[in-house]
Amino acid sequence: MFISLVLAQVLIFNQIQFSGFFNPYVYLLFIILLPLSSPRYLVLILAFLLGFIIDIFSNSLGVHSAATVFAAYARPLVIRIISNREDDKSDYPGLHQNKLAWFVNYVVIMVLLHHFVLFYLEVYTFANFLNTLYRVILSSLFSIIIIVLSQFLVFKDL
Repeated sequence: MFISLVLAQVLIFNQIQFSGFFNPYVYLLFIILLPLSSPRYLVLILAFLLGFIIDIFSNSLGVHSAATVFAAYARPLVIRIISNREDDKSDYPGLHQNKLAWFVNYVVIMVLLHHFVLFYLEVYTFANFLNTLYRVILSSLFSIIIIVLSQFLVFKDL
């Protein structure tokens, strides 16, 4: 899944840009779908490697690495926030193992965190805060739609 998401991001989704506001980043799906029992250090290392590879192909000087590691670091907190009980969640956080509302909440929070850090590190200023926030919201919406659809189309048998 790591290699296929990197290839999809680099070859397909990096080519999609509508007036600079829609930039789908679906490679985050790898971190989102890692089993919940994965050791935290392993998730952080994989997040760094994933972000670093995307940085290399995007020529973006570490912003993807930072945003992906931040999302991976926040992942356990996000799961605790959206899960009511310990037995409420499956070890695999995919759509077919959990309820649609749980999965969508999880994806929305993770993508918004990732995109917020990514886009604000990319511009490295709060001068055009609302313009960057507009990019965060539109790109997040586009990414969320693609990630949720991928669960219905690609991961339907898991």
